[in-house]
Amino acid sequence: MKFGNILVGKRLFVGNGKPEALGKGETEIRGSAYVEGPLQIGQDTDYSKVEATLMIGAEYNSDSDSHPDKALKAKGNVEIIGDTDQTGDMEISGDMTIGGTMKAGYATWSGSIVATTKLFDIQHPSKDGHRLAHGCLEGPEHAVYTRGRVCNGKNVIDLPEYWSSLVDFETLTVQLTSIGSHQNVIVKRISPMERKIYLQAQGGMPVDAFYHIMAERIDSDKLVVEYEGNSVEDSPNE
Repeated sequence: MKFGNILVGKRLFVGNGKPEALGKGETEIRGSAYVEGPLQIGQDTDYSKVEATLMIGAEYNSDSDSHPDKALKAKGNVEIIGDTDQTGDMEISGDMTIGGTMKAGYATWSGSIVATTKLFDIQHPSKDGHRLAHGCLEGPEHAVYTRGRVCNGKNVIDLPEYWSSLVDFETLTVQLTSIGSHQNVIVKRISPMERKIYLQAQGGMPVDAFYHIMAERIDSDKLVVEYEGNSVEDSPNE
């Protein structure tokens, strides 16, 4: 049986079920829809078996003038409670809360990512049949770092140019490790205007040291580490 246009003035039901979230009687939500599933959208050959309740593929409607390269686009915040497998690229301009595991080919965010843990998992670079997993460091601030070596007669560390508008120099910390001999290297002074850190060694010795410098970002609000609430939705952090 084929139909032309179908106008549904209230709610659309496909399959069997009585979704509580969509209301009943006077509380029914107009314009809502319920699909028992599984539901596939887009290219009909993208899936050969049922892999999820909702399976989204590439759009290929011949009546369409343009065929977008994105299978899904959402404006606003996205919350994922279970696991998600994303085989294509993902771009999110809002906040995203992940309660399970998310696998993505390539993802970019301009909002915040909230997750229980953060890690990367890649094919092992030197052991066949193995993978390599690392966890992300966590701390009570939004910070960036730079590291390197100062030597060859220099006693000045040049900070990146973009740090001028990125970091709060009042939060800057410097760690130094002497190389070859004890030089008693100290930070003589920090010049935010010049983006330089001046060092001094004992007795005027030439400086040869590794450095690790961290500072809190100034382009975002300070992180509220402890707050009252029962879930991440209560967080005052954006």
